[in-house]
Amino acid sequence: MNEAQFKTLKEFSVEGTISQRDLSKRIGLSLGSVNYIVKELIKKGYVKAQRFKNAYNKAAYIYVLTPQGINARVKQTQYFLQVKLEEYERLRMEIDELKKDASSLGQDVSKQEDTMKGEKDQ
Repeated sequence: MNEAQFKTLKEFSVEGTISQRDLSKRIGLSLGSVNYIVKELIKKGYVKAQRFKNAYNKAAYIYVLTPQGINARVKQTQYFLQVKLEEYERLRMEIDELKKDASSLGQDVSKQEDTMKGEKDQ
């Protein structure tokens, strides 16, 4: 399961009556991409789409996560959490290294400036 499918499952678990157009705005994908993702999730058995009638849209759908979809969402949540934590740690280490580099460069620059001032004074 990719991140777009995961985000779609997540949104459906929060609000099953969301339209594909609104979903595309929330997750930042085109309407066509969202339509494709929804169809794939239905094919995999993670989501059921049920038609209902409302005053605004006579052909609206309710998207319901199946037990298999709930299980997949839980597993993917754990997986993406682990991936993001590892990414966070890598970035934190890189930031620490850059801070050290900047600090040592700052000291080197100030030493060079002192040397240059001393030469000008002579």
